[in-house]
Amino acid sequence: MTPLATTALSLALLIPSAHAADGLITLPSVHSSRASLDRLETLVKARGLKIFARIDHAAGAASIGETLRPTELLIFGHPKNGTPLLKCAQTYGIDLPLHVLAWEDASGKRWIGYRDPAGLGHRHPDTHCDAALKRVATALNGLVREAASEP
Repeated sequence: MTPLATTALSLALLIPSAHAADGLITLPSVHSSRASLDRLETLVKARGLKIFARIDHAAGAASIGETLRPTELLIFGHPKNGTPLLKCAQTYGIDLPLHVLAWEDASGKRWIGYRDPAGLGHRHPDTHCDAALKRVATALNGLVREAASEP
């Protein structure tokens, strides 16, 4: 392999389509934070999931005279998905319902992200919830990708 090909391959492996650091998966969004979560909320409701809360952190900052770039959180879930995890270990209740954050960074780039459910197993030792975690992770990833992309 030529040095150029080796360098290109190395760079391709270092730049995934979704970034994951410390269990946080982040994807670029083509929409504003508000529009990203509007789209996600529509998708979530269409799949029969419940919206528990939507928090506008920028509005919270404004309420105390501070400014914050657009930052919104959507909290949602369904007992059908959460109960199997809670039956494995009730401590999963600290990670449920699911949270998805949409924000704009200092350079104006728009992001949407969530904690990877598949990586939560290490927080709840002595459980065998891998199959349930994988199902939740796959569904959540699909929802977030659809919300962040072009209609």
